[in-house]
Order: sequence, then structure tokens, then C-alpha cells
Amino acid sequence: MALIRSIKGVSPTFGKNCFFAENATIVGDVEMGNNCSVWFNAVVRGDVHYIKIGNNVNIQDGVVIHCTYQKSPVNIGNNVSIAHNAIVHGCTIHDNVLIGMGAIIMDNAVIESNSIIAAGAVIAKDTHVESGSVYAGVPAKKIKSIDKQLLEGEVNRIARSYTLYASWHDDSIIPLDEI
Repeated sequence: MALIRSIKGVSPTFGKNCFFAENATIVGDVEMGNNCSVWFNAVVRGDVHYIKIGNNVNIQDGVVIHCTYQKSPVNIGNNVSIAHNAIVHGCTIHDNVLIGMGAIIMDNAVIESNSIIAAGAVIAKDTHVESGSVYAGVPAKKIKSIDKQLLEGEVNRIARSYTLYASWHDDSIIPLDEI
């Protein structure tokens, strides 16, 4: 079972039908919506500020989500995929976003809806990613606008796929009344 622990009397809370891999870690002031998944070796650490996560969010293998003490919480919208080994730190991610493998999102960055952050991209502190954009590079810059085909074919497809993958682990989905 995943490591789920309280910090200073504050425990993580979860919506319905969430999957947590056996070695996922979720700590402290974390609020997660319905149909979310936290995969192998991922860490969601709400010990120094809060982390709010919407519905249909998948936090893939090796992801780290953390905050800056008393300054920068994490807010994540609905239908967000955070790919393998990404770092999400003290930022805001709106709905329908794909964060690519190994990407880094720094403090006070805002990723607006319907956007893609490419694999390996570094979104610097205080960067504002406009809705409908694809950002790539180090530091990341806008490389193009997202079209309907890319939004449906990547962002929405991946979010739906991870809901399916989590269902394959039905024995690991934690019912609300057991938390």
C-alpha cells in the first residue's frame, strides 16, 4: 500500500476511485479529486504548503510535486497528465494540460488550460504559459499553438488512458471509506 502520512495533524484527502501504487508517497496537506492516480515512486509532498489536485489527474512514475514554505503552493486543475520524472514545484496548472517526461515547472509559474509542456522543458519561475500553447526547451519558450487534433490526440487521450491503466489495478484502488 502507498505511504500516506499526516504532517502536523494534517492528512491527505482523496476523492473516489483513486489509484495509488504501492510505493507512491502522499504526505500532509494534499487534496485530490476523483479518478486520480499516483504511480510508482511518485511523491506528492504537502508538508510545507498545500497541494490541491482536481479530477482525472495522473501523476506518473517518479514525479515529484512539492511547494515552497509559506510562499508557493501547488494547484492542479482537472484532466492533467504529469509524465514520468517531471518536477512540479510551487506552481499552478490549469485544466487539460500535459506535462511531458522530465519537465520541470518552477515556483509561481502558471500553465493555462489546453497546453502542453514538452518533455525535458524547464518552465522558469514566474513564467506564464498562455492557453493553447506548446512550450519546449531550456528555458522553455512557446514553439507553437495547440490545435484541436493535438489537444484530443495527446492531452485528452493520455488522461483517458491513465484512467484505464489504473482500472487494471482494481485491487489497489482505495475506497474512500478505507482512508
